[in-house]
Amino acid sequence: MPHFIRLTHLICVLFIAQLSQLAIAQPALWSVEKNGITSYLFGTVHVGDNKMHGLDQRIKAAIANSQTVVVELNTETIGTLEMQRRTLPFMLQEQGSTLKSSLSADTYKQLKSYFSERQIDITLFDNYQPWFVMLTILRLEYQKAGFSEEFGIDKQIIEYATGLNKPIKELESLEQQLTLFGTLGGQGDAMLVDTLKQVMDFDRYFTKMVNAWKEGDYQQLNVFYKRSFDDSKYGQQAEQVMLVERNNNWMTMLTPQLTKASHFIAVGALHLPQQHGLLTQFEAQGFKVQRIR
Repeated sequence: MPHFIRLTHLICVLFIAQLSQLAIAQPALWSVEKNGITSYLFGTVHVGDNKMHGLDQRIKAAIANSQTVVVELNTETIGTLEMQRRTLPFMLQEQGSTLKSSLSADTYKQLKSYFSERQIDITLFDNYQPWFVMLTILRLEYQKAGFSEEFGIDKQIIEYATGLNKPIKELESLEQQLTLFGTLGGQGDAMLVDTLKQVMDFDRYFTKMVNAWKEGDYQQLNVFYKRSFDDSKYGQQAEQVMLVERNNNWMTMLTPQLTKASHFIAVGALHLPQQHGLLTQFEAQGFKVQRIR
């Protein structure tokens, strides 16, 4: 466009462009097609705020057009008491160990300071594993920022699919997911130090990521992926355990199924991008992957 364009014209162009961006600023939904069978892949966030209540029509239509809905874990079928019973053995320290003895003095001091500022006695966590303390911290921060599992996208998808009487398959069991955290048990110090660092800049590490998800901005989600799994020993191990190995296992389960029937697959958004992400892996398996606008 010529440099001497009239200012009023430029303003109109920018305004129209902004409206166009708003029109497509929505969570990314992908079609995955092979052998004439189309399935859907949707990256989710596990917690949300009240503004995230309600699935948009693209998601509802994709669920309705699928024979089966696939999620990481369907916690809606697990009662509270059963959840506690099955989770407790994984959460507890081994006999003779405590949270304090499993952490360095400096990390424990930082942790104690965090809880003290919130009028919480750290000794309440004496018998628990570092990963459970990490999840407790994240939950406190989510709630403080107005987020909860109630508005999480996974929960909403399960509820909508249930209303349509769609079969719901799980990629993992509760015990499998809990075992993942135990695998990172030897990195308790790094795990908690990293979590406390994220808490200090919650907006940078979480709120902006949710906004990127809302807008379907996968370029920005790539940034958060690299920020979450950096080059540190803990970052690399966490990426391998929480993302790479799980993605590979899921692909082994899903690939033969998607050539037989249509599925709607909903997993955490960070499982989709990067070289080990599901988008790249489906393409490598000969599926045609396209973003649905």
